[in-house]
Amino acid sequence: MPDVAPIQDTVALDGDGSCIAQARHSAADFLTRVQVEHGVPVSARAMELTQLVVSELVTNARKYAPGPVLMELRVSGAMVEVAVWDSDPVLPVARAADPGRVGQHGLEIVMAVAHGFEARREPVGKRITVRIALPDDPAADVTGRHAP
Repeated sequence: MPDVAPIQDTVALDGDGSCIAQARHSAADFLTRVQVEHGVPVSARAMELTQLVVSELVTNARKYAPGPVLMELRVSGAMVEVAVWDSDPVLPVARAADPGRVGQHGLEIVMAVAHGFEARREPVGKRITVRIALPDDPAADVTGRHAP
């Protein structure tokens, strides 16, 4: 893994119906640029998980917070960090497991695949930050965490 300064991009989303797809495409384009322009390896798993996390976080922002959404993508070392800001100050809480529940599993999915997760209030709204390992690691599970 080359030792590079953090690489980042910020995407302002207007919060309409197309913003979820726009966010996924922006994340994929960002990681592709990271590979091509900076020589940072990005595994197919990292590309897919990043798009999944972006989709879930932006979907939640659109569903629960009126107005625009801000997405920040940052690569530092072997991690990509996805931060999504929205205007609702209420922090999300993963719901208890319920096999009969249909839907509303987005936060559970994000937390299951993330290497790191943080939710914090901002002066206006909140910011959810998720970290995903970029390289594949045969000794790790799907999240990039090392198995015991």
